[in-house]
Amino acid sequence: MIKAVLFDAYGTLLDVDAAAAQLAGSGRFPKLQSCWPELASIWRTRQLNYTWLRSLSGSYKPFWEITSDALDYAMEALCLSDPEMRDALLKLYRELAAYEDAVIALDAVAAKGLPAAVLSNGNHDMLKKAFSAAGLMGKLDALLSVEDVGIFKPAPEVYQLGLDRYDAKPAEIVFVSSNGWDACAAGQFGFQAIWANRAQMPVERLPDAPNHIIPDLRALAQYL
Repeated sequence: MIKAVLFDAYGTLLDVDAAAAQLAGSGRFPKLQSCWPELASIWRTRQLNYTWLRSLSGSYKPFWEITSDALDYAMEALCLSDPEMRDALLKLYRELAAYEDAVIALDAVAAKGLPAAVLSNGNHDMLKKAFSAAGLMGKLDALLSVEDVGIFKPAPEVYQLGLDRYDAKPAEIVFVSSNGWDACAAGQFGFQAIWANRAQMPVERLPDAPNHIIPDLRALAQYL
């Protein structure tokens, strides 16, 4: 029996490249127009790296602050010294667009009579603002944040939040992520892990492969 379906937020339901792409497309900052994909890539990579390093070193701080730190690194790496651009990127990141298939997936969960929730590295404030801006709050039963345990994914304490919320055993939770490492860690924890492999990447060389691999969230319904 499945008790709930949990989704990763950033990169799974919310498009982490949207802030850089949108600002580049606005024409406000000509320097950004040619390098925004590289900026978005460095920003995301450093964001994740900092969560892992802070978890290992026991130096947790909210994901929003880590997101800001990662942007500062990315901008300096690309010689983009512009406080106005920085402020604009962070403002857009608070209101990231949802992927087109996010609504399809959440509706598929609702059609099965199951609660859908987010289980994210994001702190509560940024999750609430992001999903409100994306118009998805009404489709979500809960926003579960690592802020409550003070450590980031893939720490087991994070996945435990889903069990506590739904009084469930690991096998009673379906977990969906577009991050391969996240899906592997959730599978190792005991969740029914589904990897939405949008970028068609190889399976991570980690202890547990996802239970299912799908090309995007549109394919989720067949596994419920």
